[in-house]
Amino acid sequence: QVQFVESGGGLVQPGGSLRLSCAASGFTFSSTTMSWYRQAPGKGREWVASISTSGSSTNYADSVKDRFTISRDNAKSTVSLQMNDLKPVDTAVYYCGAGGERGQGTQVTVSS
Repeated sequence: QVQFVESGGGLVQPGGSLRLSCAASGFTFSSTTMSWYRQAPGKGREWVASISTSGSSTNYADSVKDRFTISRDNAKSTVSLQMNDLKPVDTAVYYCGAGGERGQGTQVTVSS
């Protein structure tokens, strides 16, 4: 079955960095656009970034543009999210997904 397993979350101070990873299985990863989403406490799910099948095209929410970078490794069926200059408003559970499905998520907390 389709499965996404996120990792790499944690507690970081404002201005710090984290790298999230997502291992995908159960579908043809190299033919699937992949995305990251997040959900902050008390808020709805927010799309963060997407990457095309080859990785040549990426798109970002305005709130994370120039701070976050999405990438993928089709040989390993993984997608990553490098997050720099983190802010308290970035605190959320981060999910990777495709086709309306997503994983369990990984918690990112930005706090001093």
